[in-house]
Amino acid sequence: MAEPITWVGLDAHSKSIEVARLVGTATGVDRWQVENTPKAVGRLARKLRREAGDGEIRCCYEAGPLGFTLQRQLESSGEGIVCEVIAPSLIPVKPGERIKTDRRDGIKLAMNLRAGTLTEVRAPSAAEEAVRDLCRCREDARVDLLRARHRVSKFLLRRGRIWTQGRGWTLQHRMWLRSLRFELPADEIVYQNYLTVVDQAEERVRQLDQAVEKASTHEPYRTPVSWLRCFRGIDTITALTVVTEIHGIQRFTNARALMAYLGLTPSVHASGEKTRRGAITKTGNAHVRRVLIEAAWCQWRRPVVGLALRKRREGQPDWVIAHADRAMRRLHRRHTKMLHENKPAGKITVAVARELAGFLWATLTEAANPTRNQDQTRTH
Repeated sequence: MAEPITWVGLDAHSKSIEVARLVGTATGVDRWQVENTPKAVGRLARKLRREAGDGEIRCCYEAGPLGFTLQRQLESSGEGIVCEVIAPSLIPVKPGERIKTDRRDGIKLAMNLRAGTLTEVRAPSAAEEAVRDLCRCREDARVDLLRARHRVSKFLLRRGRIWTQGRGWTLQHRMWLRSLRFELPADEIVYQNYLTVVDQAEERVRQLDQAVEKASTHEPYRTPVSWLRCFRGIDTITALTVVTEIHGIQRFTNARALMAYLGLTPSVHASGEKTRRGAITKTGNAHVRRVLIEAAWCQWRRPVVGLALRKRREGQPDWVIAHADRAMRRLHRRHTKMLHENKPAGKITVAVARELAGFLWATLTEAANPTRNQDQTRTH
């Protein structure tokens, strides 16, 4: 007779892990708490295997700040444990439940795992997570640079020093900033400090841009990134962000699934004969959603291949370039049609980004499972 499956729910925190175990179809729950340290996790894995015998052990915990370290520790313990990382927003919740504790969370995870009502998050490998965090670090550095520049401009605005000769942060604007002087010593110290922070933030972004460019030239990123760069509005930063954040396009059976994962689909409330569609759901991965919306702003221009885009397409397969051209023409038509219908600019951009996600899904699917003759390339 086969050993029953052991179902384990883990409510993990930075210092402790609340463990709830169910064996087979039994209703009794075993509970205990362990420290969140590598040694304690190793002892937990050995205890689960010792008491489960030859039976299967399946664990789960919610995705969160702890990342995927706990999963890797359990699955690499050599005890044959399967650990899933669960999407917290998709865990079933009883409407009348108002009490939330670590003990209850662990039991609920174990019971839902046994019932098969949980949604697993696709865990990246350590190498995939490292490159993904590199892209996120670059994004954070860009936000810090924007904030540093805002501090400079707002300080000058309070002191009546206003730039009126064109765009900000051009070479001419920077020369003007360096020429400014203040009578009060305190103002001079503050201003020079703000400028120093801007210089440091710009250097940080520059170094991270170089690191991202270097990472994009190595497999498994080189091919999909070079293909995505054939699309208008998408260069290395955007392409690598899309590839690393999705990390496994095969899990999306169609383009609509990817659009829903990125939170670009409208929310729907249907009851009886009434159906209401609202704003986009904004669920799933916000990083990819942001870069796709930025890329969608480029689609309002006429569908013409410029010098920079032509250079990015050099040496790429004909079918990829043809696919990118179809996307450019279709997205421009979509933008123009909605504009003539007097749709808001934000709604137009989101709709274009949603369709762009579909084109990228088709391209990345081909990159993961190539079926075309990739030897046929086109030189511009």
